[in-house]
Amino acid sequence: MEERVTETGLLRGAALAVACAIMLSACSGDLVPRGRVASAPKPPPPVRAPAQPAMETRQCFAKLQSQAVAFTPLPDRNFGGGCSAVNSVKLIDIGVPTTGIGAITCNLAANFAAWAKFGVQPAARVIFGAEIEKIETFGTYNCRPIAGSGKLSEHAHSNAIDVSAFVLSDGRRISIQKDWDGDKQTRQFLKIVHASACKRFNTVLSPDYNAAHRDHFHFDMGGRGGFCR
Repeated sequence: MEERVTETGLLRGAALAVACAIMLSACSGDLVPRGRVASAPKPPPPVRAPAQPAMETRQCFAKLQSQAVAFTPLPDRNFGGGCSAVNSVKLIDIGVPTTGIGAITCNLAANFAAWAKFGVQPAARVIFGAEIEKIETFGTYNCRPIAGSGKLSEHAHSNAIDVSAFVLSDGRRISIQKDWDGDKQTRQFLKIVHASACKRFNTVLSPDYNAAHRDHFHFDMGGRGGFCR
């Protein structure tokens, strides 16, 4: 009788254990329901390398480097309203300190640096016996139309620069506004650097062009070239 009770108890215990195991499996077993496969997390999108500049721009960068010009390439930007800065650079050192220069197209930058080095500096040495210590400008990029016109200026594309004055190593400051019709020496200097600019930029405007340019030279690389006033 005792053996039967014990045997019966063992059978009941085993059955209870099996039932508990089934219940535990049903309640808390698999974290992922049967018949479904947990999806792996999506990998992050590949990082795209920045686009290489066009061949013409790379050649321009090489030209600046050959002129010993320090510069930083700038990303292309669209400011809306037709205004942009494409294939532009930030000039750091062209050999002559220059104020006011922001984003400037590489081609314009290369011609401006050459003008300062081979046109302006030699003229100052010959005429004044002094060095150019600084070129002052009214800047480059400006999202605006041509004065008196609905057409966007080349300034709206970082493709123009306005030069207002030159500071010499002897302390003199030659201003376009003040000295365009000044004494013989300063007039000679300004006429020479103006003529030098006409060889390098597509458009050159001076106080002789109109009243809007009474206080600066305007240089740009727009159009087909050959407009010098």
